[in-house]
Amino acid sequence: MSALPATVGVFGGGRMGAGIAHAFLTAGSDVIVVETSLQTAGAARERVQRYLDKGGPLRTGARLRVTTEASALAGCGLVVEAVPEDAALKRAVLATVERHAPGAMLATNTSSLSIDALAAALDGPGTLVGLHFFNPVPVSGLVEIVAGPRTRPTLVAEARGWVEELGKTPIVVHDTPGFASSRLGVHLALEAMRMLEEGVASAADIDTAMTLGYRHPTGPLRTTDIVGLDVRLAIAEHLARELGPRFEPPAILRELVAAGHLGRKTGKGFFTW
Repeated sequence: MSALPATVGVFGGGRMGAGIAHAFLTAGSDVIVVETSLQTAGAARERVQRYLDKGGPLRTGARLRVTTEASALAGCGLVVEAVPEDAALKRAVLATVERHAPGAMLATNTSSLSIDALAAALDGPGTLVGLHFFNPVPVSGLVEIVAGPRTRPTLVAEARGWVEELGKTPIVVHDTPGFASSRLGVHLALEAMRMLEEGVASAADIDTAMTLGYRHPTGPLRTTDIVGLDVRLAIAEHLARELGPRFEPPAILRELVAAGHLGRKTGKGFFTW
């Protein structure tokens, strides 16, 4: 295993970023979370604290700092980008991080975007690896390590060690659209949505077919509600562009997103929360 960096930065303190910060804190690293405003920084601190409250007090002595200043990342050994799934935004954030923390290893929490395309924004593209955490991070046991064609092999080995130090299981995949997890998960979810549109069965019964018939812990439609329908739509659109029409989002997904029904975070999606 590879020892975790003493200080880890997380750029973006939303649900995923806060969960990633919590994971490194509980493993013993000091964590610096960077947000874009005082308001969002305060919300990020509250999210991390809620995770800590659920898991009990820290016993490692690790410290959390939340700031709006990217310059605070200067001493980090690793910085994880955890902003929304928008390629232009991620490239801009990664370039900012590289400028302020030139000695740090960089990771992106993208669930589907090309690591190599994101690395194009960097002077040192070999310092970027994909670390795809799953929601909710504190209880998810998997992290997908994505190796871009220019990612240093030693960084992939280090990333595997970091994931194991976090108490999670790593898998390593090549830089292809949707990687392994999103490609398979979205494909299953889109077919479940088409079945719902066609009246094959109710959302609950479609999900039960997978939870009891195939021992999935959560059905594809409820999982979509947890991930966020808007997130699933963005990934499906990206995969449709890259891999073809089999990933074309069904009308029901577009209609629910347009209506503001994004799943658990808005109280309604394929289910009512």
